[in-house]
Amino acid sequence: MNTQPIVIERIYNAPAERVWLAIASKEGMKKWYLNLDEFKPEVGFEFSFTGGEPGGTQYLHLSKVMEVIPGKKLSYSWRFDGYEGDSLVTWELFAEGDKTRLRLTHAGIHTFPQSNKDFYAPKFTEGWTILLGSMLQKYVETTDREIIVSRLLNAPVELVFEVWTKPEHVAKWYGPDGFTITTSDMNVKKGAEWNFMMHGPDGTDYPNKVQYTEVVKNERLEYIYGSGAENGEGDFNVTVTFEAQGDKTLLTMRSVFATAEERDTVVTDFGAIEGGNQTMNKLEAYLAELK
Repeated sequence: MNTQPIVIERIYNAPAERVWLAIASKEGMKKWYLNLDEFKPEVGFEFSFTGGEPGGTQYLHLSKVMEVIPGKKLSYSWRFDGYEGDSLVTWELFAEGDKTRLRLTHAGIHTFPQSNKDFYAPKFTEGWTILLGSMLQKYVETTDREIIVSRLLNAPVELVFEVWTKPEHVAKWYGPDGFTITTSDMNVKKGAEWNFMMHGPDGTDYPNKVQYTEVVKNERLEYIYGSGAENGEGDFNVTVTFEAQGDKTLLTMRSVFATAEERDTVVTDFGAIEGGNQTMNKLEAYLAELK
């Protein structure tokens, strides 16, 4: 039996303070990892969460904080309710200039029932690799370049997705207060485009172009948003997620800009956050009309 711990290291283009908040605060973890009701980086603090592969068995995870060195190290136990075995997850941070080296160690996986393939070490390695190499990296390296707008909508996910992807619907709600749009073409599939003109309250027209890079029906849209300029100046990446919560939908729109300066400009000069919230208000009102 292999009793060696899983050890994974990554270097992030982000200061250690930011990475620490991502792994050791409830607000930070919610953005890329766990949506906990409460979390405190204090020895003895206990927390739990439910998780597993989509469509597979969902397990209740039980954890307890075992060691904390603020800004440098966090360890907590990790076991599954109703199953034998206990393990220890340790996060260690090492500042390297303006970058951060993170080492994750997960020890004791061999104590879980090896008759259950969900508890095999390669499963954990795969999961941690995705979390650290994609989700955590994306979060800590883009925090100062992103805008996130989210809203829990009183409508099923299928309806919300349809209203976001059909031209006859988006014409009724898309854009901040006082703005309307006219769509010339909309083909919601990977590699296709949505081209439309946004009309400002002062009569100014603004060309908009959306280039879809990923489309998962009722789950996620990813696209490049811009004006259609040949040099792509001002373009930014957008991810819209649709998460079913009973008969409601948690919709989250995450925009990531090329630089922190570009992000700050659209916030201060163009009211991007306020405009995003106004757009969500209009979407919410339109969905209420459809019910």
